[in-house]
Amino acid sequence: MKLLFVVDPLASLKPYKDSSVAMMRAAVARGHAVFACEARHLFIRDGFARAACSALDVRADDDWYDLAHTATCTLKDFNAVVMRTDPPVDTDYLLATHLLGIAEANGARVLNRPVCLREFNEKLAILNFPQFVTPTLVAADAAEIGAFLAEHGDIIVKPLTEMGGSGIFRLLLADPNRNAILETLTHRGRRAIMAQRYLPAISEGDKRILLIDGEVVPWALARIPQAGETRGNLAAGGTARAQPLSARDREIAETIAPWARDHGIFLSGLDVIGDCLTEINVTSPTGFQEITAQTGHDVAAQFIAAVERMGSTLVRA
Repeated sequence: MKLLFVVDPLASLKPYKDSSVAMMRAAVARGHAVFACEARHLFIRDGFARAACSALDVRADDDWYDLAHTATCTLKDFNAVVMRTDPPVDTDYLLATHLLGIAEANGARVLNRPVCLREFNEKLAILNFPQFVTPTLVAADAAEIGAFLAEHGDIIVKPLTEMGGSGIFRLLLADPNRNAILETLTHRGRRAIMAQRYLPAISEGDKRILLIDGEVVPWALARIPQAGETRGNLAAGGTARAQPLSARDREIAETIAPWARDHGIFLSGLDVIGDCLTEINVTSPTGFQEITAQTGHDVAAQFIAAVERMGSTLVRA
């Protein structure tokens, strides 16, 4: 197969932890050709989605790639186009999903589907599963958020478009910075944010559960917060611990997996704290390398095997 990965600049990817790198290595190990481009390299000409794509020689060491050659490619000529650009889901990101939507209309198979990347907000998607969600409010109005805080006494507030723990705050009733935090996050009442009742189980980790084409990866990656921190995100200094899924983890994952597959979400990462679902990540879920290193379960190989099973028609190189 020929696989195109739409990623952030290659030099910015960390070969020891980046899931996109793990995917590319697994693809090459299984005999496939790997290409890469950035979202800014996408364009439309004569009605077809194209990109300046670099063919990669991928290796297992820290100096993990060489550019074999770069050429203009038509996206429908790849067996799969894997969108792995990190949030924020800003104007540039949304425009990229529109271009990838044209590629899909041309006949390309894009993972995840562009319409999903555009319409399934990673925070708001949990509202499809109220049975798994802690008390939650989405609002821009400080009075509404204040009433929610008064009701629960201890809450988490976060923007709807960021990743890696960016912009997440824990608020208590007596917090002297409460008004300033809410003014900043809501842009003085002009932008909705999410507020959720604080879950003390965060001390045991913010669990990442991966779903691949309707299958549940059997290990979760618990991101354990540093002392004095409320965020478990690895980007915020959390420590990664792979662990088997609990019965509740599996209930959540097996409920969401067919829904995700039916909606064109080939890869997603569920965030679960204690018994509660807190996010459904669809842009560029991570955790592959940590789970593999700690358990021996090769998540990237599972991902590429699922791409193979999609039954793409092989394209001549």
